Amino acid sequence: MSRPAIFLDRSGTLIREPDYPLHAASVELHPGVGAALHRLREAGFLLVVVTNQSGIARGLFSEREYREVAARVDQLLAGVGARPDRTEFCPHDPRITGPCDCRKPGTGMHLRAAAALDIDLSRSWCIGDQVRDVLPARKLGMAGALLVRTGYGQEEAPALPPGVRAVADLRAAAEEVTALTLRNPSG
Repeated sequence: MSRPAIFLDRSGTLIREPDYPLHAASVELHPGVGAALHRLREAGFLLVVVTNQSGIARGLFSEREYREVAARVDQLLAGVGARPDRTEFCPHDPRITGPCDCRKPGTGMHLRAAAALDIDLSRSWCIGDQVRDVLPARKLGMAGALLVRTGYGQEEAPALPPGVRAVADLRAAAEEVTALTLRNPSG
């Protein structure tokens, strides 16, 4: 049976900026991330990280270095009981590699995860700190999208498309998603 998912941006949403922590040791979760993800999981959502990593194409770091940081993020999240069910990343930069379907606001990462995990997109959400993180929700007919004011969220909030709300952080996003889900369990 298909399950809903929360599609989460990584840098600025789950972990503190900078965009490209080159060393796994520099990775820090935002406060409250573990509790927020645990709440979403308890509400029946799968947790999927979708992250643009154009620094690979630009030569700022290697795919191996990206994977080391991703493993550290997974380790930190597992330590608070919130390891993601899947992580998708886009290594492309359209100025260097040409266009792709995976770089957000594209939907390729979301569709790959949906196929792999049997995700019900109509009951799923996108949460991120940049407008491009939340645009796939509308393109894929998701239940909703929220912009967190962590990372770049404060700067990006004025440019939100209709139907997308800005909230303080991932904790507030989890509260809103779970409250709406309880009021309308079918989506």
